[in-house]
Amino acid sequence: MNINSYIDHTLLRASATEREIIDHCNQAKVHKFYSVCVNSCYVSLAKQLLRGSSIKICTVVGFPLGATSTEAKVFEAKRAIDDGADEIDMVMNLGVFKSQNFVEVFKDLKEVKTAIGKTPLKVIIEISELSKNGIVKASEICVDAKVDFIKTSTGFSKSGATLTAVKIIKKTVKNNCKIKASGGISDYETAQKYIDVGADRIGTSHGINISEETLQN
Repeated sequence: MNINSYIDHTLLRASATEREIIDHCNQAKVHKFYSVCVNSCYVSLAKQLLRGSSIKICTVVGFPLGATSTEAKVFEAKRAIDDGADEIDMVMNLGVFKSQNFVEVFKDLKEVKTAIGKTPLKVIIEISELSKNGIVKASEICVDAKVDFIKTSTGFSKSGATLTAVKIIKKTVKNNCKIKASGGISDYETAQKYIDVGADRIGTSHGINISEETLQN
């Protein structure tokens, strides 16, 4: 199995420079990762750098808190697509979710998905902030909103992905939604475990390390 084809090669630090983005995109081409995941201000630059390659451009919306208005998320997503983004990773509104205003959570996801049409939408549910029942409920809302992926974590919260959470999500969504495991995945063995329990994509800033370890397995 080519694990590189599962990797969203991620650089979302607020301090990331243009030089770092250029290097990041060049790394993605060398290692043939599935995509690069960058902040939206760098989407047009990534598009220019990756022109002619098969590597997708992923960006984030409402990141990392998820607490912006739906209208802002819609605008941000549409603008990113206009700039060249192929996929959108959007953060669920955790405060509204924890208020148990599930209708508003659904509307937030649905409006963004409707606005971007066939462009894949990954919804970050930030599992470190949720109980097991919360992970199940958030996953159910994502399926109802017909998003394309559920993503475990932003990487900017208390902790990242867990195998237990991915198993819970997989059991809940079955084949109605894909799963992106993200946050704290830094080696080949760990990445493989997530794929084995149901992850369809791996979000990581350690893609090069994983790729190099792949050659040893």
